Amino acid sequence: MQTVSVAGTHLVLRPSGAAFLPQHGALLVADAHVGKALSFRKLGVPVPEATTGQTLDALSADLRATGASRLVFLGDFLHAARSQSAGLHDALRAWRRAHPALVMTLVRGNHDDRAGDPPADLGIDCVDEPLPMGPFALKHHPDPVPGAYVLAGHWHPCVRLRGRAHERLRLPCFWLGEGVGILPAYGAFTGMHPVDPRPGDRVFAIADAVVREVPPGAR
Repeated sequence: MQTVSVAGTHLVLRPSGAAFLPQHGALLVADAHVGKALSFRKLGVPVPEATTGQTLDALSADLRATGASRLVFLGDFLHAARSQSAGLHDALRAWRRAHPALVMTLVRGNHDDRAGDPPADLGIDCVDEPLPMGPFALKHHPDPVPGAYVLAGHWHPCVRLRGRAHERLRLPCFWLGEGVGILPAYGAFTGMHPVDPRPGDRVFAIADAVVREVPPGAR
């Protein structure tokens, strides 16, 4: 993991793609897309199974490692209305029972608008963006907010690294710009979108359970 200073506050970048704000005890997760694989299978597309379990296990591991008392989803918690199945809800309820004291908030994203809010008994407070937290504006869409540093998702960012023989390696990354920072997609079954950093932007790639800053000359 990497600890960086953003807006005068420590931000811990974790290999899972989550970010932790120690000052607020808050774990931030973007683009979990829970139920995406199920949604694809309902459409007849053969995709991996057990991805929801992998995502929930990763969340539990991050909560244990950080001691976070609050979990904030930066949009796209559920992938689609087709994800709202009894089996998925049962899995989410079982996971919630393992974390009864955890305060959870969903900052609605574009997929949440279509999928609908999660079941009320999960105890997830659903709000529209932005959600203020200290010097930050927590959002799904990475658009600037005057007077605040935005932490968001939506892009599923990855960085392309130069390799031998013109090979290009794509790795999920945190992309921290002047006024907006974008977290990688957290879900176990999500795509990626290459970033185009501007001068002064910082990019932190995730590889082999390690978060490392990528110098401009390597991307």
